Amino acid sequence: MSGDGTRKIFRFAPSPNGYLHLGHAFSALLDFDLARREGGRFLLRIEDIDAGRARPQFEAAIYEDLAWLGLSWEEPVRRQSEHLEDYAAALAELDALGLLYSCVCSRADIARSSTGRDLDGAPLYPGTCRGKGLARAGANLRLDMAKAAALVGGEVSWREHGKVIVAPPQDWGDVVLGRKDIGTSYHIAVVVDDALQGVTDVVRGRDLFEATRIQRLLQELLGLPAPAYRHHAMVLDEDGRKLAKSRLSKPLRELRAEGATPADVRAMVGLA
Repeated sequence: MSGDGTRKIFRFAPSPNGYLHLGHAFSALLDFDLARREGGRFLLRIEDIDAGRARPQFEAAIYEDLAWLGLSWEEPVRRQSEHLEDYAAALAELDALGLLYSCVCSRADIARSSTGRDLDGAPLYPGTCRGKGLARAGANLRLDMAKAAALVGGEVSWREHGKVIVAPPQDWGDVVLGRKDIGTSYHIAVVVDDALQGVTDVVRGRDLFEATRIQRLLQELLGLPAPAYRHHAMVLDEDGRKLAKSRLSKPLRELRAEGATPADVRAMVGLA
């Protein structure tokens, strides 16, 4: 599926590793509403590359919850687990540029030797395995960030709410682009999918704002088009924390069982 050059294309791309909550509803509704207002297209993508966490019942619930909210989407739905060869091809392109290396460091190894933090607050990878090539099996594949950033002039940019954002990607350090357990990563999969599906507008939560640096870098390195981005405010719980599956935030299906309507959900997230 690709863009036709005239209509905007929006997408909602959940992972089937838990039930959708109000934060997901906000993103999905906002994308759907914008697509309808712009006379554009709305796509649903299932980001299920992490087979260890993805579950069929969660995927089925995604379709059920979104349909209950009144959303419709184009078929077929793209499921990432069915397109691993696309992500492998992108990694091969980066390898051909000399930008990847194998890393066998554990999280504990990195925590012990790191002297800084990345933009997610995790220990910054110190480059222990950099320069050791791709010969080792059972290893993660990392991006040599210094080399990659140099190829794009040291910074990347994107359009956000009509303005141009310019930022250096180096603050992320040598990110993992190929996980040893699944062979790819979120960042590779999302930029490849957006390009193949012709996505023109990426509308998602503010928690992914900084990740745009990595994704724009990959788009530049792989010669992929750059969508316009819009990172919206997060839906917070009573304690001011963002909603999360890991904290068992109340799912939409539970709200529905309690008698909530789609109109109630729209009001809860400020889209009434």
